[in-house]
Amino acid sequence: MATTSRPGPLATKPAEQLVEVAEGSRLNRAVGTLDLTALGIGAIIGTGIFVIIGEGIAEAGPAIAVSFVLAGVTCLFSALCYAELASTIPVSGSAYTYAYATMGELLAWIIGWDLILEYGVSVAAVAVGWGAYFVEFMDSVFGVQVPESISLPPGDGGDVNVPAFVLVLAVAALLVSGIRQSARSNTVMVITKLLVLVFFIVVAFSAFDSDHFSNFAPNGFSGIETAAALIFFAYIGFDAVSTGSEETRNPQRTLPIAIIGSLLIATVLYILVAVSAVGALPADQLAGQDAPLAIALSEGAGIDWGADIVTFGALVAITSVVLTILFGQTRVAFAMCRDGLMPERLANVWERTRTPATLTLLFAIPVAILAAFVPLQEIAELVNIGTLFAFLIVNIAVIWLRRTKPDMKRGFRVPFVPVFPLIGAALCIYLMLKLPVETWLRFAAWLAAGLVIYAAYGYRHSRLRREAA
Repeated sequence: MATTSRPGPLATKPAEQLVEVAEGSRLNRAVGTLDLTALGIGAIIGTGIFVIIGEGIAEAGPAIAVSFVLAGVTCLFSALCYAELASTIPVSGSAYTYAYATMGELLAWIIGWDLILEYGVSVAAVAVGWGAYFVEFMDSVFGVQVPESISLPPGDGGDVNVPAFVLVLAVAALLVSGIRQSARSNTVMVITKLLVLVFFIVVAFSAFDSDHFSNFAPNGFSGIETAAALIFFAYIGFDAVSTGSEETRNPQRTLPIAIIGSLLIATVLYILVAVSAVGALPADQLAGQDAPLAIALSEGAGIDWGADIVTFGALVAITSVVLTILFGQTRVAFAMCRDGLMPERLANVWERTRTPATLTLLFAIPVAILAAFVPLQEIAELVNIGTLFAFLIVNIAVIWLRRTKPDMKRGFRVPFVPVFPLIGAALCIYLMLKLPVETWLRFAAWLAAGLVIYAAYGYRHSRLRREAA
């Protein structure tokens, strides 16, 4: 009997086959353009604008708005590439799926493994930040002081971070309850935090003083550049939109609008917030603050109660980030399980809610434990390098798919290919080189562990390889 040689680790999965599998998915297609755009905004606007802007101002001074523009432009090139690939291959898995269709299974596994790390660490880090805001909110509004022993991890002077632990599990329960409920809840949270940011902008502009911009760029362009690399974290999340492809109505049209729309809305808001914050309070008084927006209102505009509203907005904003990023992590893993690179039974969909309940809990529990017991200041840098690596692959994948599948139907096309994707790839590499050596070593260790798992399990159980045999 004739035998067929099995494809190697560089074999690609036909894009048409990926789309065909997605069309037969048991996931519930219940998400429209508004909800998906809200999902992107929910993933983007969070810890970055409420916390990291203070660190960026320390580098760029009043020119922080220019830094936001530079970081936004860096993301825009990658967002255009995400939009094309998402409209062409509307399948759960984001950059993992795009790599599988263009550059082969091994690289797809590497990027999928990378995304699991990026999303998991991001959720844990953001949950820790939520816990800090929760403690501050309870003290400021209700006069309740939460003991450090149950609000901080061991390395920070406590025993366990209970608020962060509870938040992750509560969000996981919401995701398990159904995509419609999750999307609607996220939309409400997004509207709330947008209203809070608009409130901040209006109040801060009422105390605007143009003299605060006199020394516009105290550290020159290098300071603006450094701040742009730092606040890149504030833009992370729009890629999570593409992980919801199989739960989206009319994905070829909806995905590009949601990806690009959420990024543009966030960028405009960031610039307005940055300008109004510095206009209300001098940059040197905002620099390095943990809650710069609240301080801008209390000390710059003289409105103490406004600071409480901003703190509440931060809680809502960070909750929606945890929701959307945990959603993205489970959908990437769902695609990997369905392809056989991870145990396929983990991708079983719960008939009652049509969600991958097992996967959601499988990832939520260790992430919750991580948030409860581990300080994440240093490891959070893995989020940036993991995201930039994913963006790099997506930019390259657009060029690759244009060359190999030029006639494939695309709901959106990146203009000026290959120029725009090459610019996006170069910007990603540039920002990655700005990260510390320690971050590169941790990232390399994680990828090495992933390669061992792929060699021991993924390669032998790959559905692509089994079907070929």
